[in-house]
Amino acid sequence: MATEHGAVEPVRDEIVRQFARAALLAALIGAVAPVSIPIPFSPAPITLQVLFVFLAGLVLGPVWGTVSLTLYLAAGAVGIPVFAGFSAGPGVLFGRSGGYLWAYPVAAGLIGLLVHRGTDLRAPADVSLPVLVGALVAGTAVIYGMGSGYMAWLLDMTVVEALMVGAVPFVPVELLKLVAAIAIVKSGRLQPVGT
Repeated sequence: MATEHGAVEPVRDEIVRQFARAALLAALIGAVAPVSIPIPFSPAPITLQVLFVFLAGLVLGPVWGTVSLTLYLAAGAVGIPVFAGFSAGPGVLFGRSGGYLWAYPVAAGLIGLLVHRGTDLRAPADVSLPVLVGALVAGTAVIYGMGSGYMAWLLDMTVVEALMVGAVPFVPVELLKLVAAIAIVKSGRLQPVGT
């Protein structure tokens, strides 16, 4: 049996840096997720996760923001306790609040597409405020739409009931996260690789 010998092309530096940033952001969301505030009438707690979903789309863009949140979900799925309340495993991904988690990569990708106008990254600090707000509101709608929709299906609730316990109580906190994400990117301290 012959073995083929050939040169292996090294991975481009930009890809390595982007993957490292995606992994770092996945680690950060995993670090803050265990800090959660349960709401007695809702199966989903208040966490800082959505702030990092916002930052993934804003700073990493549609491709690497999605990769980052997919890494986060994969880490939790294999048993690393990175979900709310130090939980982990596939049961969480398919449990009552699983729809929110599945929405994170989708929301990061959408935010990245809207802010960067495609896959070429630009400095989010240079993006207009209305575009930033619109992208983050769209990402929030995806998260709470998927989360509440899945909850309604899983728990046999009406859509209105699911929205009342799975979305409406979180609106004030999400507005604060939206403002924080915009302040962070407008500070100019977080820039995409290559901008």
